[in-house]
Amino acid sequence: MALSGMAASFLGPLRALRGSLSPRLPAIAIAAARLAGCRYLGNSHRLLGVAALQVLMPALSPTMEKGNIVKWLKKEGETVHVGDVLCEIETDKAVVSFDSSDDGVLAKILVEDGTKDVTLGSLIALLVAEGEDWTQVEIPTPVHTSSPAQTAPAAVPTPFSSKAQRSAGKGEVRLSPAARQIVQTHGLEPSTAPPTGPRGIFTKEDALNMLKHKGTATTPRATSTAPVQPSLKAPQAVLGAPLSARPSTPPISIPGQPLAPGTFTDIPASNVRQVIARRLTESKSTIPHSYASIDCNIEEVLKTKTELARDDIKVSVNDFIIKAAAVTLKQMPDVNSTWSSEGPRQLGSIDISVAVATDRGLVTPIVQDAASKGIEEISIMVKVLAKKAKAGKLLPEEYQGGSFSISNLGMFGINEFIAVINPPQACILAIGRLRHDLAVSEDDDGNHSLCRKEMMMVTLSSDSRVVDDELASQFLENFRLNLENPTRLALF
Repeated sequence: MALSGMAASFLGPLRALRGSLSPRLPAIAIAAARLAGCRYLGNSHRLLGVAALQVLMPALSPTMEKGNIVKWLKKEGETVHVGDVLCEIETDKAVVSFDSSDDGVLAKILVEDGTKDVTLGSLIALLVAEGEDWTQVEIPTPVHTSSPAQTAPAAVPTPFSSKAQRSAGKGEVRLSPAARQIVQTHGLEPSTAPPTGPRGIFTKEDALNMLKHKGTATTPRATSTAPVQPSLKAPQAVLGAPLSARPSTPPISIPGQPLAPGTFTDIPASNVRQVIARRLTESKSTIPHSYASIDCNIEEVLKTKTELARDDIKVSVNDFIIKAAAVTLKQMPDVNSTWSSEGPRQLGSIDISVAVATDRGLVTPIVQDAASKGIEEISIMVKVLAKKAKAGKLLPEEYQGGSFSISNLGMFGINEFIAVINPPQACILAIGRLRHDLAVSEDDDGNHSLCRKEMMMVTLSSDSRVVDDELASQFLENFRLNLENPTRLALF
């Protein structure tokens, strides 16, 4: 008891001195904790019996509920310092680097590269203090919080498991939902092929490869043993049959084989795609959208753009649009608002979200405080943000927030379109392509002639709870005046 009490009395000072003395201090504190029958507490995570520091799946964006482990940048056994990048995580917005908040050695990676839909707070790795034997790290036992009536589906593996658990139940094959459908439909035996999914899961790809090797003569369990020859009358027979006699699932496409009528291929949705689908559905079902359009003459914008190019300043029409929108919002602060549970909320900063198309979906990086920036500065910022967005390297502060959105499809040849509001913002401006209109002009002598005008249509989608039709019309008129007179933009 005396030895235990003495060790406990030294534990407090050792914690306070952690990081200010030698790197061996955490190991000494842990040893003292063991003598005292205690557990050492690190900076932000709990240390287990053999100095195991838990690394949990972090929340890297306000709307993030789960994430994908893209790639581990540290290997087991490597030394880790505060600020080192442990891995890359795909959130619902972008691929973000996850930095370590502790020093130590990466002892065990519990969630491998490519693992998808890892819930927040799940254990993904273990660290130990420098000097500890990282190969002997104690792997914690999973804690199942679901009740017997609400068990987790087989397709969602636990984020970590011990060697004993991995070896237990070897005769039992874990199937993903898509793999189970293929196996049951075509009468396959998954235990005869090695699974390739994480933690021994038999995936859809495993089932399709098995079906491919088995050949096209494979017959589903529900049919007779004789091969069924395709027939043009088969679809009519199925359609005319009773509901109970119709096949329960559509036929599955087989890699390397011609697609048969009615086949389909599942396309996995990334976290970004899932969030886009959810937010678009939320926007269209909860926000009362109102639309208004106006034509803008951009001849002066094109002239100014050409003049700047002579001075080796390369800007785009979209840069002028961003600046014009920001200036108009400064003139009309009521439009620079969002909708909250308490009602409209006017924002002090004018931050323009610019839609950028990427392989993972539409991303909206933000030009912050756009009204105070010049055209050239806006142009440089947009180029940098678009490049980072397409590479999935945006930082959270570069895409979170925003007070007004702009989506430009004119560069893709779209004449005009309406865009869906990005909640909680109140407005989004849709930009159509540049078009050449013929108009009749009159000179001072009253002579008429045909001339060509460079025109562009813009459409404002607005939340009627925040921006009514009259305010939206005033905004578009002021925006047109600002855009058609680029010299006015330089005054802000």
